[in-house]
Amino acid sequence: MSVVVHGERGTITVPATTVAALVRSAAEAVPGARVRRRRRIEVQIDDGRVRVSIEVAARYGTTLPDVARAVQERVQETLERMFGVTVDSVDVAIEEVE
Repeated sequence: MSVVVHGERGTITVPATTVAALVRSAAEAVPGARVRRRRRIEVQIDDGRVRVSIEVAARYGTTLPDVARAVQERVQETLERMFGVTVDSVDVAIEEVE
């Protein structure tokens, strides 16, 4: 699956792997959150609507629900701004505390 953006001059296609890389970057921009290489990032794209599932590690001493909410917000904002898609959900699992 990929994100397809239609414009006046044609279409732009962005594969799901690239979208997942953007999701990783957005999540890691949140203070206290990190996505380890072995962690799962799942992106489902269907007709301009996106669902994301991501596993993160959180820094010890952070408030875990706050980190998770910040990751959700950052990922949603990034995808909506960069692709003009609707983000239905961003499911965050904190799998580790470092």
